[in-house]
Amino acid sequence: MNAIFRRRLLERELLCGTMLTTSSVEVTEILAHLEYDWLFIDTEHSPLSPMTVRSLIQAAGKVPCLVRLADRGEVSIKNALDSGAAGIIAPQVNNAKEAKEIVSYCKYPPAGTRGVGLSRASKYGLEFSDYVSNANNSISVVLQIEHIEAVKNVHEILAVEGLDAIFIGPYDLSTSMGKPGLLRDPAVVEAINVVREACLEAKIALGYFGMDVNDVTERAVQGFSLLCSGLDLGFLTESGRKNLEGLKSTKVVL
Repeated sequence: MNAIFRRRLLERELLCGTMLTTSSVEVTEILAHLEYDWLFIDTEHSPLSPMTVRSLIQAAGKVPCLVRLADRGEVSIKNALDSGAAGIIAPQVNNAKEAKEIVSYCKYPPAGTRGVGLSRASKYGLEFSDYVSNANNSISVVLQIEHIEAVKNVHEILAVEGLDAIFIGPYDLSTSMGKPGLLRDPAVVEAINVVREACLEAKIALGYFGMDVNDVTERAVQGFSLLCSGLDLGFLTESGRKNLEGLKSTKVVL
């Protein structure tokens, strides 16, 4: 499944996902049953442990999971991939040096420096040789551009061999420009467009997250294919709010 997901990513097919921020395997199963193309497990802004991430990936079943790392460190990448993630999303990648390090941590030698161990990804060693032989061509390496410094360096980042997609972080990007959350500000729009045009020219898949599904789907006609809309807690908040409003709108008749 991971190899199929990566192929679809590289071919820039429309891939629709949503974000997981809680440790609930039940919520993960529900979203997987809804047949999203992929699930975004966020460990950067959520206190999810490696063991919890593994449980969420197990609960997702056949739905590929990309894990956004808490940091860009080698161990964080190793934990996510060994747990069976289809790939990683590395936050705050601002230059080619950082991009090369991340790619290296994701790839087994000789292409990279990923450490070898018995893990869930290799069915705890039962398919060790097959997994190690095929992982470099199956794992998706997604880098986040979410700072104005990265926008300035976008061409050198895209030149790094082994990256599969660029995921724009619009909220952090706008904040780095002194315009937090102002996604329609002309300067923010222009910065996103610089990255978009560079990726389209390089034929690199583009990803985007937003809370508003309409904002996210607008990106598809701009060439974005790896889409993520909403998150688990947001769904609960919105559904709970609407339910409460409905209850309070009624009156007791005696």
